[in-house]
Amino acid sequence: MKMALRACLRTKPGLTGLLSQLSCSGHAAARRAPALVAQRSSSSTSQKIKVDFDQSSGVAVMHMQSPPVNSLSLEFLTDVCIALEKLEMDKSCRGLVVTSSQPKVFSAGLDILDMYGKSPEHCAEFWKAVQEMWLKFYGSNMITIAAVNGSSPAGGCLLSMTCDYRIMADNPRYSIGLNETKLGIVAPFWFKDTMVNTVGHRATEMALQLGLLYSPAEALKIGLVDQLVHEDQVLTTATETMTKWLAIPDHARQLTKSMMRKPTIDKLAANREADVNNFVKFHHQGLYSEVPGDVSGDA
Repeated sequence: MKMALRACLRTKPGLTGLLSQLSCSGHAAARRAPALVAQRSSSSTSQKIKVDFDQSSGVAVMHMQSPPVNSLSLEFLTDVCIALEKLEMDKSCRGLVVTSSQPKVFSAGLDILDMYGKSPEHCAEFWKAVQEMWLKFYGSNMITIAAVNGSSPAGGCLLSMTCDYRIMADNPRYSIGLNETKLGIVAPFWFKDTMVNTVGHRATEMALQLGLLYSPAEALKIGLVDQLVHEDQVLTTATETMTKWLAIPDHARQLTKSMMRKPTIDKLAANREADVNNFVKFHHQGLYSEVPGDVSGDA
């Protein structure tokens, strides 16, 4: 069932289809209207995530709640994509804040246990789900803000970089970055491209070769995050910041976002199959043999 849902999700145009969306007739919009007539606030929950949507503000909050460290498993990724798609289709939802319900961690990255010892077919499905999550977030028409209230290495860092704005808890014990090389893993080209778009080429080159994890202060200095606040103010600040973004006309902001991100999105979209094949090939050649014993989400 989830595989069928994911196949359906891939048909959503996101930013790349924005122009055609904006040209939709008023009649088509009217046909969608009944779906938007709902209670002022709503909540949907899966085992891995919880989404609270306040229709009065047009802002949803996605709480990642997959203990212990919000590892990005196939099930988690599928739940996230489905929830994101539902919000994207609801035109009353203009903004999304992503945060964690787990203490001290935003997301520790890809769930290595969901790859270790698995068949090539399973690994391919898993990697397609990682791609799908990135495509949905990076190409979202909504305003997306990452409320990074804990450490966010590797895949967790990637998730935060897909968002339009990143607010991180100012706690020196927390870290963020793409540290794949320290685990003997090469970051895929679209991980690299996302980071280049965020912090620039030279900072990315250093970060990826050395597998650097940055403290919040260091991340702010290079532009990996946009703002630091006290730990208990992360979500509140994200909500306040969203107000500034909501003041911008949607069509102008969305088209500008598309202009900036579409080349990166198109690059992965044109090479998805090859990227999956490379992942499966390298995985089964023992690329992950250097991953340490504690593999609860660290890529």
